[in-house]
Amino acid sequence: MRTADEQIKAVLDGSVGYERGLDALTVAPAADVDPALFAAVRSACSRLFERGWQPGELHRVAGRRGTVAHTQLVTDAVATHLRQFKPALVDPRWRAQADALGATVWWGADERYLDGLAARWRVDRVEVLDTVLVLLGILRTLPPIEVLVPPPGTVQAAAARPSNVDVRLLDRVRALLAKAESTTYPAEAETYTAKAQELVARHSIDEALLVARGAATDVVPFARRIGVDHPYESEKAALLDAVAGANRCHAVWSPELGFATVFGFDTDIDAVDLLHTSLLVQANRAMSAAEPPGGKAGRARLKTFRQSFLVGFAVRIGERLSQAVASAALPPDTASDLLPVLAARDAQVRETMERVFPRTVRGRGTRVDSDEGWDSGRAAADRAALHRS
Repeated sequence: MRTADEQIKAVLDGSVGYERGLDALTVAPAADVDPALFAAVRSACSRLFERGWQPGELHRVAGRRGTVAHTQLVTDAVATHLRQFKPALVDPRWRAQADALGATVWWGADERYLDGLAARWRVDRVEVLDTVLVLLGILRTLPPIEVLVPPPGTVQAAAARPSNVDVRLLDRVRALLAKAESTTYPAEAETYTAKAQELVARHSIDEALLVARGAATDVVPFARRIGVDHPYESEKAALLDAVAGANRCHAVWSPELGFATVFGFDTDIDAVDLLHTSLLVQANRAMSAAEPPGGKAGRARLKTFRQSFLVGFAVRIGERLSQAVASAALPPDTASDLLPVLAARDAQVRETMERVFPRTVRGRGTRVDSDEGWDSGRAAADRAALHRS
């Protein structure tokens, strides 16, 4: 007779059929099965944390491949993982993600955890067991990824790395983008978004100028993974790539995992994250206003319209962002000093990207099947885009 751990392993590796294995776990003593299942979730999540996954990323992928219930299990596993470590051994960025998820130990004894879930979800024990097994199956499919934030308990996590980010600048950018998103006047959105991009571009130039003059010590580039949600992931990733390129960053899209890794210097990556989010809000608002009527007959037409809209929007935004960066041109008297520094910084970013992703494949362009959507997307990008009025 198998132990609870052996039964769980048999279900996950396919040694027994899923329904048969679930039935066996259901009739086995809960005092044996429940702690074993909870321990299996904790162990699987801990292993992924050590292999580069961060709390928010694991939460996202659980939701993409499963349900809201699976994200709750991940959140609870994060809370359990954290309680092993003293605060000084947890990187602030890791803890901030855990806090954003609301990761707290709400249950009492671990052996009563699954009972607590059944009560919270108002379902029977069989459904809870099924949910846990499905999550374990999802977690088994996830590969190791680059460690961008040290996991709790590592030596590096004891002290946060120094940040070169100008918090006041980012606050100004956030305020401008919030105004761009909230206004109903295209000209105002255009001006606010343009100013945000120019602020970021000028800050990046000023930072490079300090390095060129020896007034500051250059920092090394970093990377950040930015989630890209479905539907129309490829089109949204193309917009992210356009924003990254305009801000002296490079992006690598991982469609199977639903995120892009953006490489660059701190302030530039923050700008990419902020601008991409803001532009998505503006694109969705404009798309909803411009799209043709839906309904069963128009469902296929609506899909091609939206895809083409987002492609046109991303292409035009890329053009407009380049114009905004050009408007923050290098001061003539410093161009000869700055150009080598900017080139060196770009080389550093590329080197970091190629170390993490030694093999990348250029993605195929998305096909445009709706001229109406393409034209509407470009028009929306003109209204939300980046030039001074």
